[in-house]
Amino acid sequence: MRVARLFAQQPIEHAPLVLSDVPTPAPPPGHVLVRVRACAVCRTDLHVIEGDLPPRRLPIVPGHQAVGIVERCGPDVATLAPGVRVGVAWVHRTCGSCRYCRRGAENLCDRADFTGYTVDGGYADYIVAPEEFVHPLPADLPDAQAAPLLCAGIIGFRALRLAVLPPDGVLGIYGFGAAGHVAIQVARFWGHPVFVCTRDERHRKLALELGASWAGGAQDSPPQALAAAIIFAPAGELVPVALRALDKGGTLVLGGIHMSDIPTLPYQLLYQERVIRSVANNTRADAREFLALAARIPVRTHVEVFPLQEANRALELLKNDAIRGAAVLQMV
Repeated sequence: MRVARLFAQQPIEHAPLVLSDVPTPAPPPGHVLVRVRACAVCRTDLHVIEGDLPPRRLPIVPGHQAVGIVERCGPDVATLAPGVRVGVAWVHRTCGSCRYCRRGAENLCDRADFTGYTVDGGYADYIVAPEEFVHPLPADLPDAQAAPLLCAGIIGFRALRLAVLPPDGVLGIYGFGAAGHVAIQVARFWGHPVFVCTRDERHRKLALELGASWAGGAQDSPPQALAAAIIFAPAGELVPVALRALDKGGTLVLGGIHMSDIPTLPYQLLYQERVIRSVANNTRADAREFLALAARIPVRTHVEVFPLQEANRALELLKNDAIRGAAVLQMV
């Protein structure tokens, strides 16, 4: 099977992903072998490739938003069968026994494995995943449109929940890539006006097309105070900008796995019970709830499709904010 593998972390401009052929793995007990049809490209993949995240395993096949068909089931698989379309997301497995797993916070598991970071991911023709950590997908969504829901969508949904928006409260979104363009659709479905701050004019145009009440530059002040804000851009300098836009008692959610350093903050920006919190990974419950909601809304992703051999190019475009919506690698 074909894989795009990373052997050494380096800037994406150096084309570090190497396309090669490797044996197709056999699924061990409790796992399934999935023939990948599409895998969305995530900024987390870029952080893994360029070294913003410390290496956990090299070489590694990145990719954690894989959509495909179950090809083969290992022993002891009870709920899936060949031919079922599923998605494979960031959380590959959790231990189920640590204090976080026991209290329902498996996203904080101390011994978790992560798809495309500690185990091989979806930039490949096949991927192996535990039966309990794959997700059946809405039937009416094409593969390329479904793929971004598996991280950008789920994380955006979790960020919205953590934002604790009051009824009709205005949401601010900073950065409008894959996660932002899905989160706005959920927020609008829930009845919240949305203001979008992003540096790229094409992204501002897409935000308005998707129902934003206002769209401005990344450093611009929204036309009214925000009940809550989410920063999807990995830019720590946006934290004080977003805090200045928050109303009293508002929540600022940091939606990325990596962010540049946050500047020193004057206490006045946090006063009046403003809150900053981060999002770490997701739970299977998040995935199930979001995917059901996405089918109901229905969420429609805007994608640019690339063949697997152009993975380096897709990631470089993502790095330079040149993707409108989400980039997706298509295997078939």
